[in-house]
Amino acid sequence: MALRIQSVPLDFHPGNLSLRRARLSDLGEIHQLISYWAARGRMLVRSEALLAETIRDFFVLEDQLAPGEDRLAGVVGLHLLGPDLGEVRGLAVHPEYQRRGLGRWLVLACEREARDLALPSLFAWTYEQRFFEACGFERIDKSHLHPRVWSECQRCPFFENCQEIPMRKVVAPGD
Repeated sequence: MALRIQSVPLDFHPGNLSLRRARLSDLGEIHQLISYWAARGRMLVRSEALLAETIRDFFVLEDQLAPGEDRLAGVVGLHLLGPDLGEVRGLAVHPEYQRRGLGRWLVLACEREARDLALPSLFAWTYEQRFFEACGFERIDKSHLHPRVWSECQRCPFFENCQEIPMRKVVAPGD
C-alpha cells in the first residue's frame, strides 16, 4: 500500500491536529510514512515487525480532516537506551505537512516525555543536522557515543558505512 498523498485542505490549521500515543492500528500508516522517506534517502527504513515491537515508543500527530476521517501527519519515537539516554527515532512528517513546525512539535513530545521520566539526555542519528540543531541538539563525535548506541548500530545494514550524523541534547529537568 502506497502513502496516500492528496492535497491538504486550504483551511488547515494546527487546531485540527492532535498528538497521541501510537496504536497498533497505526502500524501500517507509520510504516508507509517511514518507508516513503527511507526510499528517498532521508532516513533509515524500519520493518513493520520492528515497529510493532516498539510501537509503545511512538507518538503520532493525527489530522482530523472531517468527522471520522483522520490522516497521520507525523510520527516520532522515543526509545530508551538506558537510565541516562533516550533516542529520538523514526521522526517523519507526511510530505503534505512539511514546513509547518510539526517535526519540532514531535521532537518536543519526546523532550516532554524525557523530562517526565527524568531522562537527562536525548540522542538522534540524522541526515537532517540543521533541523536538529534548530531543536537544540549538538553534533557529537561518534567516538563519544554511549555503548548502548553501538550495540543497536551493529544490527544496522549500514553499520560499516554509516552516513548519519550523531546529535545529542541535554534535557533540563522540570521545564
